[in-house]
Amino acid sequence: MKSHGSYLPYRDTKPKGAADFYFAIVATFRFVIAKRGHDGWVRYLREMGQQYFAPVNQMWAKDGLDAVEGYWKEFFAAEPGASVEVERDNDSVTIHVHTCPMIAQLRNSDRAPLACLCQHCFYLNDARAAEAGLAMRLEGGNGSCRHSYRKREDVQPQKMDAIKEFQLC
Repeated sequence: MKSHGSYLPYRDTKPKGAADFYFAIVATFRFVIAKRGHDGWVRYLREMGQQYFAPVNQMWAKDGLDAVEGYWKEFFAAEPGASVEVERDNDSVTIHVHTCPMIAQLRNSDRAPLACLCQHCFYLNDARAAEAGLAMRLEGGNGSCRHSYRKREDVQPQKMDAIKEFQLC
C-alpha cells in the first residue's frame, strides 16, 4: 500500500473537510434534476465519475483493488462525521458506512431530503469503477450502507430497489 495521502488527487492542510459543503452538493443535485430531470442527473453523475475523477480512476486501473482500498480509507478519514470500515479480501473491497457524513449533516440541520440522494453514490462510483474494469454495487442507504467493488464480470447488475430512499427522520 502507498504511504498516507498518496491516494487522494488533492491535498488539504486541514485534517477534516467542512460539513457545510454537503448542502452545496444537495443544492447542485436539486438544480440539475430541476433543469435536466432524473435521467439528466444520472448522466451528470456518470460523466463526473468518468471525467472529473479520471486521475483516481487511472490509479484504480493501474493498481487495482489496493488503490480502491487506499483511496476510500483516506477519503473517509477526511470526511467530518463519518463512521466507516473499509475491508479488503483477494477479490473485493467492501465499504461499510455506519454513519454517512452527508446524511448525518442533513439530519442534524433539518434540511429537506432529496429522496434519490443515496443513488448518487451508485451512479457516480460505478462509473468510476467501470473506468478501471471494476463494478461498484450498493446496498442500504438513508444513513447506513455497504459499497462493494470487484471485477465487473463478477457481479450482477445493480438492483435499484436495494438502495433506500433518503428520509429526514
